[in-house]
Amino acid sequence: MKKLFLILSVALFALGTVNAFAQEAAAAAGETAAAAETALAGDSMHHIMMQKFLEGGWEWMLPVLLCLVIGLAVAIERILYLSLATINSKKLIAAVEEALKNGGIEAAKEVCRNTRGPIASIYYQGLDRYDQGLDSVEKAVVSYGSVQTGQMESGLSWIGLFIALSPMLGFMGTVVGMIAAFDAIQAAGDISPTLVAGGIKVALLTTLMGLIAAVILQLFYNYIVSKIDSLVNDMEDSSITLMDILTAYSKK
Repeated sequence: MKKLFLILSVALFALGTVNAFAQEAAAAAGETAAAAETALAGDSMHHIMMQKFLEGGWEWMLPVLLCLVIGLAVAIERILYLSLATINSKKLIAAVEEALKNGGIEAAKEVCRNTRGPIASIYYQGLDRYDQGLDSVEKAVVSYGSVQTGQMESGLSWIGLFIALSPMLGFMGTVVGMIAAFDAIQAAGDISPTLVAGGIKVALLTTLMGLIAAVILQLFYNYIVSKIDSLVNDMEDSSITLMDILTAYSKK
């Protein structure tokens, strides 16, 4: 529930920005082409982006922009989740080992209960089954490790979808724009360089927008995957250490 709330909060904030951006774009659409060219030459980056958005056609540029916004919302939520899941595993291992020596299994479980992150959760599940034998501990650690990995990877499929969807929508807008350009040529009955160049420019802007959105989301996706890989490696290494600690503790 917290994850959904965070994604919706980020998405609504970004969509509000998009809505304001679209309203400004619609207002600017009433300007003549000559006035727009003059303003574009010496105006801010915001106005330039708004003008390119208008030139590409909002009916194709807006879906691509929405893919970028929602994809970024999911990516930011994942980054925050993984940042909170990252802890100093060596410090946790030392605290668990010290608690085992001084207070036994219950003291070690209390340390894990008060520590955030997947490693502490795995340790708690393993310690909770210590009275059932080390084989049960190992099975619990492996099973719950898979559960934690699945939770960390949650949402990646959506980011992957938006990475694939953004350029596809851009290409679709380009094809539709090219068809419109050829329709204009057919209606004019003559091939005008200005008409052809203008139509192709408008059509290609949607492809550019789709590729930019896909590149941005791909960078976030790769960062998240690398972060997950690092956490999984840390989880596996820490799990082996837990089994060694409990094996030594059981021999006392």
